[in-house]
Amino acid sequence: MVTNKKILITAGPTWVALDRVRVISNLATGETGCLLADKFKKLGAKVTLLLGPGNFCDCQPGIRVIRFNYFSQLARLLDQELKSKKFAAVIHAAAVADYQPQEFFPGKISSVRKNWSLNLVPTPKLINQLKAYQADLLTVGFKFEPEANYNQLLKRAGKLLKTADLDLVVANSNKSGYRAYILDGCNKYGPFLTKVKMAVCLAGLIGRRLC
Repeated sequence: MVTNKKILITAGPTWVALDRVRVISNLATGETGCLLADKFKKLGAKVTLLLGPGNFCDCQPGIRVIRFNYFSQLARLLDQELKSKKFAAVIHAAAVADYQPQEFFPGKISSVRKNWSLNLVPTPKLINQLKAYQADLLTVGFKFEPEANYNQLLKRAGKLLKTADLDLVVANSNKSGYRAYILDGCNKYGPFLTKVKMAVCLAGLIGRRLC
């Protein structure tokens, strides 16, 4: 049951700044996270949604929505929320930036430059830090591999499950239309050919673990 349980969900893209006016982003829409937020709200959970830049989705009333744009903002919000409140579960569906410029230019790079070389370095893995806040926190991650075949998708999702010490991982691909599986270390659920069906199964799995 998730009634009255506090659920934290992240969704949408994250930006990293190149200079004062330019960013690196990705094509995430936040649709999955918003869908999950609505689902858990309807089931009676107390939902907080950390939602990235863009206006791709609307959430029903009663969901606590906190907006962010940049990777650093998402990292800070996760830290603040998980330190100040006791959540039953975190569903980390945001498409977090994997790389950021080694150096940030404090002004605006001139558009008349002939070229602009960037040295990108990895961002910290926020998902690897979730269990450190609360040992009994139920954690859910997402592994999106747009071109992966079935075996590759499940292998990479299984690796994330172990390396980030997660309880559940949603592995999804759009190679030939939306297709998703849910892994918990012992079982595999799916395939789900729509996000709605995936969300229904995920909500049920989380609900049973939170009883």
